[in-house]
Amino acid sequence: MTEAAAAQSFSKSLVLGEIEEDLVFPFPVRREPAEEDRIRALNSAFREYAAEHVDSREIDRAAWIEDHVFRDLGELGLMGLYVPEEYGGQGLSQTGYARVFETLGQADGSLTVAMGVHQSIGMKGIVMFGTDEQKARFLPDLAAGRKLAGFALTEPEAGSDAYNIRSRAVEQADGSWVLNGEKRWIGNGGRGSVFVVFARTEVGGKDRHTAFILERGTPGFEAGEPYDTMGLRGNNLCPLSFRDVRVGPENVLGEAGEGFHIAMQILNNGRMSLGTGAVGLAKRLLDLTIGHVTERRQFGQPIGDFDMVEDKIGWMVSYLFGIESMAYMTTGLVDAGVEDYAVESAMAKVAGTEFVWYQANRALQLKGGEGYMRTEPYEQIVRDIRVFPIFEGANDVLRSFVALSALKPLGEQLELLSDIDLRDPIGTLGTFADYALGRLRRGVRPAAIAHAHAELGKLADRTSGQVARLRDEGERLLRRHGRAIGEQGMSHKRFADALADVYAQIAVLSRVTAIFQEQGVEASGQERFIAETFCTRAASRVDRCLDHLHDNDDERMHSIARLAYRRGAYGYALYED
Repeated sequence: MTEAAAAQSFSKSLVLGEIEEDLVFPFPVRREPAEEDRIRALNSAFREYAAEHVDSREIDRAAWIEDHVFRDLGELGLMGLYVPEEYGGQGLSQTGYARVFETLGQADGSLTVAMGVHQSIGMKGIVMFGTDEQKARFLPDLAAGRKLAGFALTEPEAGSDAYNIRSRAVEQADGSWVLNGEKRWIGNGGRGSVFVVFARTEVGGKDRHTAFILERGTPGFEAGEPYDTMGLRGNNLCPLSFRDVRVGPENVLGEAGEGFHIAMQILNNGRMSLGTGAVGLAKRLLDLTIGHVTERRQFGQPIGDFDMVEDKIGWMVSYLFGIESMAYMTTGLVDAGVEDYAVESAMAKVAGTEFVWYQANRALQLKGGEGYMRTEPYEQIVRDIRVFPIFEGANDVLRSFVALSALKPLGEQLELLSDIDLRDPIGTLGTFADYALGRLRRGVRPAAIAHAHAELGKLADRTSGQVARLRDEGERLLRRHGRAIGEQGMSHKRFADALADVYAQIAVLSRVTAIFQEQGVEASGQERFIAETFCTRAASRVDRCLDHLHDNDDERMHSIARLAYRRGAYGYALYED
């Protein structure tokens, strides 16, 4: 195992006040010639195909993608991007997969999501946890586009609270299982052939989750009518029901009882794809917007010359540079063998999906009245992407996940102090000494970003200081709230957003350092300018979030909300009918 693979999560280390620079410097760019050629060929093939055969407006109108599209894309090699070549796939790295998904994200939202459900989560579990027999049985057809995959976790009573699903499978004497339950909002639900389905089971006398591979046509397995959705209308989002469905033991995915772990590992991968897919769509929106503001003239000049327009374009470019750096640093960690990337994946998903949502609204705003017309792509894009901050983990829930996951190692360190016995000062002296020495070391030799280029020194120093502050503010939060930290959602949001912006700054510093080393500082003035802009703004956001952890109006907001609940309405109308 490499040193990288043995290391814990990079972002969790940040909250401990440590910067594992060797994981992120140099910037993890994969440039293996064979994979590079394959990625270019796949992207080129998809662009040519989409230009002729993918009509986004027709997909939206018909709420359907023709079956031949998936078969065609399978023949082009686009339906099994990370599937090993022995099973008919392309065998791409995580970074290579993400780069192709960037291109997919620029064509049509429904198609991108259908292919994402198929690859990022639908058959991902089979690749990650399947037996050799299961891989040989399912992956060739899935990689070729002859069959489509789905992922069935969400239920009517278990959305973000996925642990509390109610579907249940009971083991039979012959080793098979009988499954009953229902799922909802399942992508590819009405057209998929192979689904990874999660249910509660009794394993070793305990109630545990188990993952099953379920095939369409199995007696008792039915898909309902597609939901009538605001956007992504070609996604074929359907409810599924299971009535005494018998599943053979050969279709148990992984070990019985390990289903929840499997589901979370799969979703970690899916969130990365959403992050990089958002990058691809953001690039398309930026191209559309630049084309419009440089051509559209008002008051005798291009509207792009007005400073408020330049402010929006400058924001789009610099923020996209940061989001792109963050997303691909995360895929690079995966390719380097780092096993714990759940926090980074969640941050990339949250940041990417929220950026592209705000960007799409600003792009429509700059298009003006024409942007509101159905003849333009903006209104459909806005409808399609509105669900991005909701699915594969609602962003508010993911913020809590990021904060609590990242604070957990720090909390484990602080447990050394919570259990001390003050009646035994000699016995506990070592505990105090170790803890105090750690703080002293951090004070005398604080964590520093030493691998950034010297020309980026001021930015690196500020980011290093914020890493130290993350530790201090995290410790302060844990001491203030103790085990009740799990209930402090507003604090979760601020801490998670601060951590994400620190992570993004480090990603930008690493990326631009690599650019400087490759091109020279003088030749990289534009990238330097963007890095300074992004990092300065991100650092200000970090300071603001951390300041507001302890200086805020949270109690007033709680009170106002609870009063509104009691009233059941606004209750303060200036005029009453």
